Amino acid sequence: MRLLLAEDELEMSNALVAILKHNNYSVDAVYDGAEALDYLESGLYDAAILDIMMPKMDGITVLKKIRSQGNDIPVLLLTAKSEIDDRVTGLDAGADDYLTKPFAMKELLARVRAITRRQGEVTDAVLQFANLSLNRSTYELATEKGSLRLANKEFQMLEMLLTNPGQIISTDQFMDKIWGYDTETEQNVVWVYVSYLRKKLASLDAKVAIKAARGVGYCVEATE
Repeated sequence: MRLLLAEDELEMSNALVAILKHNNYSVDAVYDGAEALDYLESGLYDAAILDIMMPKMDGITVLKKIRSQGNDIPVLLLTAKSEIDDRVTGLDAGADDYLTKPFAMKELLARVRAITRRQGEVTDAVLQFANLSLNRSTYELATEKGSLRLANKEFQMLEMLLTNPGQIISTDQFMDKIWGYDTETEQNVVWVYVSYLRKKLASLDAKVAIKAARGVGYCVEATE
């Protein structure tokens, strides 16, 4: 699951990124509201954590702008203010939840799980394609022959493919969504993970193939 963290206090941001990554989230960190808005407009994130008080554009303004564009990404607001009016303003602007600083990291993780769980209820918990199913909650890939659990990045890649069957997804799209804009990872990692997935599909006798469009990207197709 990919998160955007917008927090201008560098020490706080680094601590949050470390905790979130330790709990198997992919995280991109930005340090002002204008940058947060640019990243969110890409549509590559599953949830966002926005500090209210940020340079260039405050978190409430960022939230109002993405909601006005029809972006319903789950948003958790962070604020050093505890007054009721600030909470109400954030919720009225379209926030899913808020957390007042200082907070316990366990509470932050619980709030993130809660807002992403609510978002997940809107979409199907299990993706079905040909004789294959992918459980979004457990990362379990299954056919009538059996089942296995995918690693985090394998799951994210196959989820992208199965939610867009027949549609070519470029290597750049995979890199941006799964490894992040600023990654130093080489693009051939996408081919490596496609190879892993093909082997797992074959082991389950899945009637699904990951096809390569040379120099363009990959798509999934039913084989029978």
